[in-house]
This record gives sequence, C-alpha cells and structure tokens, in this order.
Amino acid sequence: MSADLRHIDTWLFDLDNTLYPVESGFMRGIESRITDFVVKVTGLARDEAYKLQKVYLRDHGLSLTGLMLHHGVDPAEYHALFHDLSLESLARDPELVEAIGRLPGRRLIFTNADDVHARRVLARLGLDPLFDEVFHIGSFDYVPKPDPDVFRRMSAEHAVAPEATAFFEDAERNLAPAAELGMTTVLVGPHAPASTAPFVDYRTEKLAPFLRDAQVREAA
Repeated sequence: MSADLRHIDTWLFDLDNTLYPVESGFMRGIESRITDFVVKVTGLARDEAYKLQKVYLRDHGLSLTGLMLHHGVDPAEYHALFHDLSLESLARDPELVEAIGRLPGRRLIFTNADDVHARRVLARLGLDPLFDEVFHIGSFDYVPKPDPDVFRRMSAEHAVAPEATAFFEDAERNLAPAAELGMTTVLVGPHAPASTAPFVDYRTEKLAPFLRDAQVREAA
C-alpha cells in the first residue's frame, strides 16, 4: 500500500545517500578524502586513520566533530576538502525531480554537510530550485544530527510543525530524534527494508517510487 502522507505540509530531506542512491559511489570519494585528512592531522597509518574516522562517526554522529574535539580541526578547512570533489558519479533522476516537485508545501534540506557541498549536489541533481531552505551543519554551529537539540533548533528556526513534517534519511539513528518530536519518519536505502526500529514509520529502498506513489494532500 502507498504511504498516507496527506497530513504532511513540510518535507524534510537529508542530502547524501538519500537524494541520490548509495550505488552511485559518490560517498566513497568523500570518505577517502576524510581518511586522507585524518592521516594528515594525526600522523596515523591510513588503516588506523580510517578506523579512528569511523570511531568518531559512531561516537559523535560526524567524523568532523571528533576531529574538532580531539585535534582542534577548523571546520571550514575540513569542509573545503569536498568543494572540488567531482560530481561525475551523480546523475539527475527525472522521476525523482518530478516526484519531489509534486509535493505540496515546503521542502527543506537538513544535512550534516556544509552549504557549499549541499548546493553543488542539489544543482547537479537538478533539485536546487525545488527546495526552499538548506539547514546545513554551519546553521547549527557544527553540532550534527542526531543531537536532539539540533532537531529542536531547526524546527524552531524554520517554524516546522513536527506533526505535519515528514523526514527522509538514510541513517536510521538520525530518525530517532525526529520521531521523538512527532515527525513522520522514512528510512531510505537498500538497508531500509531490513530495519526493525520502532521509530521508523516507512521504509523504502528507492525514494522516487515511494514519493510518486504516496498519498499527499492536494496543493492549495
């Protein structure tokens, strides 16, 4: 059955691995540059740097947070690593463009990436004109999802009513604070069908077909 989202008037989307498929391999390029940076900052061998990178991601929600806390890394320097990353592996999906374009109400991006990266990726995907705002990592002083305070701040600053908001994410744990606030949660990606998390309302491998088939209210 299609998802009943007729109560939704705010559509909140994560960016990376949510608005494009994991299979694109784009995130591998990001991860590789992060590992190179950890090597540079710590002097560790590459395999050890990769392990530390993942420990920081697990413990803090974002590798950058661990690098800032334990190594004094400047977040602007860190994010600059990705500003010239090739977007060649990302392809515009006409079905997704159409599906997002039909959604009534506001459409927002909520990402742990910075604004430059977000705008580059959205433009490449042909989605930039469809979104009203980008709430990026710099918008909340480099505190990442899934920190609950970030969700509360985002909701307050953008007048988001959680009960009328759907949040789409590829990272399961980032949906927990959204559900706690009362948002409708949608887990996206090849891992989604196997999820048993009680705070996930809907699960879909592919975003475009899910949005295309969802029941939404008619635009005013």
